Amino acid sequence: MLSRSGRDDYLQAILNQALAQVDWSRENFDAALKYFEKAVELDALPDEAHFSLMYQIAQLYFMKDRYQEAMDKLDLWFCKSPPEKITAEAYVLKAAIFARQENYPETLKAIDTAISMGDDPKEQWYQLKLASHYEMEQYPQAAQTLETIISRWPDKKVYWVQLSQIYYKLKQEEKALAVMALAYRRGMLDKQSDITFLSSLYSNVDVPYKAANVLEKGINDGVVEPTKNYWTVVADSWYAAEELEKSLAAYEKAGKASQDGKIDLRRGYILVDLERWPEALAALNAALEKGGMRQEKVGEAYLLRGMARFNLGRFDGASADWG
Repeated sequence: MLSRSGRDDYLQAILNQALAQVDWSRENFDAALKYFEKAVELDALPDEAHFSLMYQIAQLYFMKDRYQEAMDKLDLWFCKSPPEKITAEAYVLKAAIFARQENYPETLKAIDTAISMGDDPKEQWYQLKLASHYEMEQYPQAAQTLETIISRWPDKKVYWVQLSQIYYKLKQEEKALAVMALAYRRGMLDKQSDITFLSSLYSNVDVPYKAANVLEKGINDGVVEPTKNYWTVVADSWYAAEELEKSLAAYEKAGKASQDGKIDLRRGYILVDLERWPEALAALNAALEKGGMRQEKVGEAYLLRGMARFNLGRFDGASADWG
């Protein structure tokens, strides 16, 4: 049909447009681009169809990573189109092109315009805005954007974690904790990194009881690995919260996973303070058997074991330890 269209520019434009749409649907974008540009070049279509083709050409250049050409075509479309035909989606496309060109100030201008125009701005628009703030290290603005995102899509954990991390970066630790604690109460924190981050936030603001409770629950629920390091953090937090029994239980679990005697020595300190001599003796024996401690710690272990033996009436053993 195109070959028989003669000199009828309108018919040729219609046929080129149709061929372009066919190739677009088949993802033959090079061919689609050629036909679209020919249809526009003929300048024979009604204004609405003509402007629509210009916009599609800009989209095709963008899809083919030819960003400057995409921007040139889009700018031409903006100049030629009636104001009432310019949509929020067009500004989103403009923002996306600027983002690929790493021109983040212009990206923000375009995406903010799109958001202001849209009756129901899409999540992806805010993601583009957020990414631009990150790239420009505009963390307070990124926090504001995340607050808006959370108000619109409150069930997506990633935004809660991102907001908390930004507050932490801004040294607003209480806000960081409030966000993560609320996400925790909503049952959204399901990864080891989430739980350990929340526990550390509680420790940072001097709330060791909750730091220990959150981390220990994470271990018991199978979310956090039951490693020596994590059990040690639990034990240290319980100790800071003056929950000595819970601290001892956690230190015992940490000690079982440890190849050296450092953790058993910590348990020995507490048991000596509590004057629980048989348990103290067992813990200190384990510490000395495993070894791996600095020399001064080895000396402290012998001193404490001597105290335990003395209080258990084992005077010869106490004398040997102290000798």
